Order: sequence, then C-alpha cells, then structure tokens
Amino acid sequence: MSVHEIPTTVLDRLLQIGALFDKDMARAFAGTGLTPARVRALWVVRHLGPQTQHALAEHLEVSARNVTGLVDGLVASGHVRRTPHPTDRRAVLVELTERADADMTRMQRDHAELSALLLAAVAPADRAAFERGVAAVADRLAELVADADASAPVEESAR
Repeated sequence: MSVHEIPTTVLDRLLQIGALFDKDMARAFAGTGLTPARVRALWVVRHLGPQTQHALAEHLEVSARNVTGLVDGLVASGHVRRTPHPTDRRAVLVELTERADADMTRMQRDHAELSALLLAAVAPADRAAFERGVAAVADRLAELVADADASAPVEESAR
C-alpha cells in the first residue's frame, strides 16, 4: 500500500455499497412518486397480498402513523388503493393497482437481473461462501441494531 492510500475495511465497503444502492434507487425512482420506503411497502403487498394498514405496519416494523403516510403517498401516486375489508367493516385493505402490479413485475425482473450481474463479479467457486457471508453479516448487523434498540432509553414523549 502506498503512503497515499487509505486502508479500506469491510465496513467501508459495506457503506460504499449502501451509498451506491441509495444513488441507484434515487435515479431509478426519479419522477415515479416512489421512495425506498414506499417500494418496501409495495414489496410486502406484492408478496403477501392485500394487507390492512395495521398488518402492513407490523411487516414494515413502523408505526401506524408512518404507514398511513406511506399508504397516502402510494394512493396519491396511483400505486395502491384502499378497498373495504371483506369481513371487517371497520378495516380497509391496501392492494396494488394494475400500474403497481406491472411496476413490481418489472422491478422483480430488474432485481433478479441485478442480483445475477453482481454475483457474476464473484468467482463461481466463491459464490456460495460469498452468499453465506453476506447473509451472516446482515444477520449480525440486525442483531446489533436490535440490541441497541432494546437498550436505548425510552424517550419522554413515547411514554
């Protein structure tokens, strides 16, 4: 390593990857009314079917207020609609519109293609280990975040 090179850690690379994904998503969603949080909500509805806002909030691990804002934005952009719940008169379901269904089909295809392109950067003999390693790092980071959340002091306004 030359004197002018900065050492790069695994964390540095993960942060770089995160920033690159953020930049790519911002470019891909420009002008669509979508954000990463809204797309995540669409993925849930796409894969699990129509959801009550309460169930959607639980799957997304966000508050009811937060999910209301997400759904309001997705209704305004034409990606979801609220429909009456078939068995609970007090509840409504959030379901994909035809437009969102087509968008999600395209995104799912693009997702698979990008995943394959990225994995192709790893030597075939190393791919299984790479995938296990990425999963292990993601699982460990999720544990660390959950532990930090659990030990964080409760805010006065949340009591």
